[in-house]
Amino acid sequence: MKVFVLNHEGKSLMPTKPQKARRLLENGKAAVVRRTPFTIQLNYKTGGAVQVITIGIDAGYAYVGFSAVTEKEELIGGDFELLKGVSERITGRRKYRSPRRSKLRHRKPGFLKDTKGKGWFAPSIKHKLDSHLRLVNLLKELMPVTKIILEVANFDIQKIKNPIIEGKEYQNGHQAGWKNVREPSENRDTLFNLGI
Repeated sequence: MKVFVLNHEGKSLMPTKPQKARRLLENGKAAVVRRTPFTIQLNYKTGGAVQVITIGIDAGYAYVGFSAVTEKEELIGGDFELLKGVSERITGRRKYRSPRRSKLRHRKPGFLKDTKGKGWFAPSIKHKLDSHLRLVNLLKELMPVTKIILEVANFDIQKIKNPIIEGKEYQNGHQAGWKNVREPSENRDTLFNLGI
């Protein structure tokens, strides 16, 4: 566990060990500015020597993993859970808003301004993007970050099941021959009996 350090101007320095941070606090050379993650700010001028710090982010669907490392050690690592049920929250909010708006007879029609402009994201995707940006900004406030690596991977599930698949064989997956995409999962027993 590391303690994050800011200089007297509030700029980030290299994290330090808890023992050294405790000594600085006891001698009055630093003050606590944040409890989670624990961060201190120095009261005196120091040099600005820093090491190369790389942040790695694994962008998952429900969880986001992160790690900040130097060439020698990991400074911080962990994961956090993204908010679930964003669309249900929006639907619930719409239910409360609709009756309130229907009472306003003088209200101008809103459909002209409610069109989705360029750069619009679905609320669930926007929350995911904003969460990643908040995480990166927090880590940049705490440490002098020099490089950020974001892991984005598309998995070829059919290639994992059948390593020699290629070309038109992709069209003959486990959903081939069914009327729609839901039908294979509804007829799961039939699939197991066929050995698929």
